[in-house]
Amino acid sequence: MAKTIQAVDVGAALDALRARRPLVQNITNYVAMTISANVLLALGASPAMVHALEEVEDFVAISDALVVNIGTLSPPWVEAMGRAVVAANEARKPWVLDPVGCGATPYRTGTSTELVGFRPAIIRGNASEIMSLAGATAEGPKGVDSAASSDAALDAARALARRTRAVVAVTGVVDYATDGTNAVRVEGGHPMMPLSTALGCSLSAVTAAFAAVTDPMTAAVAALAVFKVAGAEAAQRCRGPGHLPAELCDALHLMDAASLRKRAKIGPA
Repeated sequence: MAKTIQAVDVGAALDALRARRPLVQNITNYVAMTISANVLLALGASPAMVHALEEVEDFVAISDALVVNIGTLSPPWVEAMGRAVVAANEARKPWVLDPVGCGATPYRTGTSTELVGFRPAIIRGNASEIMSLAGATAEGPKGVDSAASSDAALDAARALARRTRAVVAVTGVVDYATDGTNAVRVEGGHPMMPLSTALGCSLSAVTAAFAAVTDPMTAAVAALAVFKVAGAEAAQRCRGPGHLPAELCDALHLMDAASLRKRAKIGPA
């Protein structure tokens, strides 16, 4: 059944995450490893950066959720990603795909398309990535950065969600989450956030953490809301983007369900 905005309680999702402290396996890029781990710890989850072929399937078995971020691609990593998502599906563990730079090169686009075939619970990307993955016409990404707005990608996100049966979260100035039927709009954040590398990657890790404790639509909306609220608060304490990751972690650590419910700007799209 489709999840309506009235049924999404981000505060309850945050409480559930902290009560369970889910172990999130990250197959992610070198740039994102430290900030993703720190963000997960600050929020109340437990991170593991595990991508070796020799142990990737075994680690899925002991994890609560998996995030696959294709930012650092090589044939061994792609093979590990494939093994991990098959193991996650067999164990009924939720997994999140972050198709970093999809549309920038044939290798990235092909890898993203192949991974989508393994049915992620949630796909989280910027507008250019989501539009490329959906097969929509759009200006190509600037490397791994988006050249399109999230508003422009909403129709593509809906179509991608219907085709893959995944919840699709598209991020930008305004964030959206859709299951193909309903769409939720999440506002907030700060213009400084895109100037600090790998925050989007760490958002995907947080999305996986929420997916371990609630349904995919609630997980996507909760992750988007948590990041928008924490990012806005963190930016107020920074003169520039250099200190933003540390301040973001502090804001996540100090956040509670009541303040999240009060400050989150969530509505139907």
